[in-house]
Amino acid sequence: MIVMGLLFSSSAFAQEAAGIPADEASVAAGQELFDGNCASCHNVHQDMIGPALKNVYERRDVKWLQNFIKNPSKVKDSGDAYAVALFEKWAPTVMPAQQLSNDEIVQVLAYVKHSTENPPVAKTAEATETAGSAPAAAGVDSNLLLVVIGVLVVLLVIVLVVLVALASVLSNYLKQQKGLTAEDADYVNQRFDLGAVLKSQAFIGFVSFVFVILVAKALLDGVMGIGVQQGYAPDQPIKFSHKLHAGYYEIDCQYCHTGVEKSKNANIPSANICMNCHSQVRTDSEEIQKIYAAIENDQPIQWVRIHNLPDLSYFNHSQHVKVGGVECETCHGDIKEMEVVQQHSMLTMGWCIDCHRQTDVNAKGNAYYDRIVELHNSNTKAPMKVEDIGGLECAKCHY
Repeated sequence: MIVMGLLFSSSAFAQEAAGIPADEASVAAGQELFDGNCASCHNVHQDMIGPALKNVYERRDVKWLQNFIKNPSKVKDSGDAYAVALFEKWAPTVMPAQQLSNDEIVQVLAYVKHSTENPPVAKTAEATETAGSAPAAAGVDSNLLLVVIGVLVVLLVIVLVVLVALASVLSNYLKQQKGLTAEDADYVNQRFDLGAVLKSQAFIGFVSFVFVILVAKALLDGVMGIGVQQGYAPDQPIKFSHKLHAGYYEIDCQYCHTGVEKSKNANIPSANICMNCHSQVRTDSEEIQKIYAAIENDQPIQWVRIHNLPDLSYFNHSQHVKVGGVECETCHGDIKEMEVVQQHSMLTMGWCIDCHRQTDVNAKGNAYYDRIVELHNSNTKAPMKVEDIGGLECAKCHY
């Protein structure tokens, strides 16, 4: 499903955008169709694999667009000058015919028209810094132990210096006094014995305490790190750049990961999805040839899984993405800037629980939550969090 292989910037054949609806339902339906059929090759505001679609409804009338989208080659072969020019400009990319009805194409145009009239607002610096941020991991920070040890050592050194200084001052004062007994004189004039200090119970106790703390930190780091793969970025059989595809070309995540809104798993894209574009784009690339080889040999591409949860944990993508409205970047980080994808978040139990404690329930417009929201608001004015609807119950994730 690639998409509408449309148009140059402006044209002398501009048409009035008559018959294109502007209601919210049509725009929403058009966006879904656009994301599923067009977004891999087209963007409204900038060129991608195919041309930008901004104001496309003003360059050709709706009837022409419907005919072209459903069978672009037929329109070109009829001798239509505009279609011929499009094919020549974007060669060797060829747009395939789309299995869309006239009504669905009008809905797509409704979305394009809405996006044209409401261009995206540039992100502020603050928004850029916070985009894709995930809840802080709950639990004990093992580095805190090092800080505690450091503070204790500094305090002990300060106390030791003060005591040595006091002892020195007091010793000098006593040496100047007359009438000291022989025993007192010997005590005052005794020399500092480092060996005796190292063998003293106080020094041995202090060293033992530091040793125990360091061992405890090492053990805590080991225990807390079991199963945590944050930063894991394995080599893949084919070098695939998310920064190029999701970032520069703005291909929607759901175009490749088709199950994210309707399945427990987001699923790894098949070679057929890759070929929707790469049957025409960069066919001579060494990496693309690996896709051809997989298809010819009837073998799946052996992608290496990056985000792994233990078998005892249950996680449902559709529940979080479709119902909860959680953005991909919340858990996966700024994918659009990753040449090589890595595990961005800790994905630990504490990390998930902390998210459930902080995240508001997306109850707006969902009648399922009406009674629950009513009961919640009768007891508190605080926003309803996921934990308030059972998000911390063990059986939600472990059953």
